[in-house]
Amino acid sequence: MTKRYVSLPEEAEAGMREFIDEVDRRLSSDEDTCSVVEDVLIDLSGDREAYERWQNGESVSPAERVRLQSYDPCNTTLESEYYAEKDEEKFRRSKHLQWLWRQFDSLPIADNVEFALRFRRMLADHLFEECGDDCRFFKGITFTYGHNITVGDNTVIHDDVHLDDRGKLTIGDRVSISDGVHVYSHDHDVVDQTEVRNYHTIVEDDVRLTYDSMVRAGNKVGENAIVGARGVVQHDIPAHHIAVGMPAKSVKIKPGWEDVATPVDEAGVNRQTERRIEYDLPDDLEGFDEFQRDLQPPR
Repeated sequence: MTKRYVSLPEEAEAGMREFIDEVDRRLSSDEDTCSVVEDVLIDLSGDREAYERWQNGESVSPAERVRLQSYDPCNTTLESEYYAEKDEEKFRRSKHLQWLWRQFDSLPIADNVEFALRFRRMLADHLFEECGDDCRFFKGITFTYGHNITVGDNTVIHDDVHLDDRGKLTIGDRVSISDGVHVYSHDHDVVDQTEVRNYHTIVEDDVRLTYDSMVRAGNKVGENAIVGARGVVQHDIPAHHIAVGMPAKSVKIKPGWEDVATPVDEAGVNRQTERRIEYDLPDDLEGFDEFQRDLQPPR
């Protein structure tokens, strides 16, 4: 074993469990999610006294009012809120939970690893489409929505990972995702970058994605495979392969798996189109092109 068990003092453990269980209970109830998120962030930030003064009609500065209002996720916007094809009903709830996750990570208490891992694990149960047992989520993880993510058992996702679930992400059991990894499920047209294509991206059981690597939309990293540091996955990586480079290419098979793995010279197949997720935009959508470019080629 490369790690050891660490435990908190009994009093700290009891307080942590009580708090997480209370938030879990409130998020599982019929209580308005916005209100739950607002209460949790006010109390964790130590801003209850200022909030009560503001609610009682006492004078606050403009900056203070913006800060106090922003504990309520209904008073905020996220980048993904502007995406035209999102599922509005799912997003209404996942936005609030994502706001809680992001704002929690900005607080000093998020550096208390034992507490933070358990708090995020509880939130994942409410935010993700599905989350398995004993997962560990470290600091600075971001998502597009959260509700299009499925994670298996005993998976570890380290600092500053981006999980783009604009399409769909499936992450298996016992996966290790190292610091700075980006896993994408959407792509853009090369001519008109406002045209978005969504995909199902798959990271199978026992995969290791190492530091700063990237998996592009619609690709699959097969069971027990490794993607080396800063590797860029642009096609499927077969099970038990070790892939490195930009773009990532299979260079060898893990020792002991040679008889069951796809030969290295047969790797490199792109099946992205098979995993495309089609969507329809509302007929009454009032969209806009933020770039306002003329895309007509020269004559």
